[in-house]
Amino acid sequence: MHAFTTLLVNFADSVATVTLNRPAVRNAFNAVLITELTAVFQTLGQNPEVRIIILAAEGVSFCAGADLNWMKSMASYSYEENIEDAASLAKMLRIIDTTPQPIIAKIQGDVYAGGVGLVAVCDIAVANEESGFCLSEAKLGLIPATISPYVIRAMGVQACRRYFITAERFSAKLAYEMGLVHILTTSEALDSEISKLCKGLLKNGSQAMNASKKLIQDVAFKEINTELISETVNRIAQIRCSSEAQERMQLFLEKK
Repeated sequence: MHAFTTLLVNFADSVATVTLNRPAVRNAFNAVLITELTAVFQTLGQNPEVRIIILAAEGVSFCAGADLNWMKSMASYSYEENIEDAASLAKMLRIIDTTPQPIIAKIQGDVYAGGVGLVAVCDIAVANEESGFCLSEAKLGLIPATISPYVIRAMGVQACRRYFITAERFSAKLAYEMGLVHILTTSEALDSEISKLCKGLLKNGSQAMNASKKLIQDVAFKEINTELISETVNRIAQIRCSSEAQERMQLFLEKK
């Protein structure tokens, strides 16, 4: 994997860690970061040796949304240029959201605007208690359009009706209560919580975890009808016949 200018990428014991590395600007998005995040998740998603991905950040903040200098450059964009720019962010979010492996967000400090979208496309979010969240777009006369499908899915409609409009900052505790964050911990215990989570995930079948993630994406909010039921029946039959499932079920039965 080639060197990145805005990211640090490490791989050990089947776990890839992607770290946002723009601490001077609180890991805010710019065009380069968006391009590099898209590329790295496309590459990791196709690597069968990668079983888990951790998305982390250097410095005091996880992600402060859009970089101010980047926003200044966008002020003079035409409608067509704005379409192209927004499409690149939308592509990045979609690529991360559909990456096959489980993705864990390791969150510290501020999470603003697009940063909230980044958390929402991860499968498991672990945050320290001092973290703060804000969908701040309305303060700038903007809307959280590109991230909205993922944030609404993660936080729920009623919470978004409030926070999209008010642009209020809300605590990690509130983010936890709304479901955006799954595990709330202290700053000192953040690393150990992530490590414990990875150890548990690595005990599971890799194909099964990836297939479970895809199952949720394909089944959520669908009408429960004959077609959907047939699809779920086919999927369980297929995975039961897989070598991973056969080996794991045999080991389980032998232990019993």
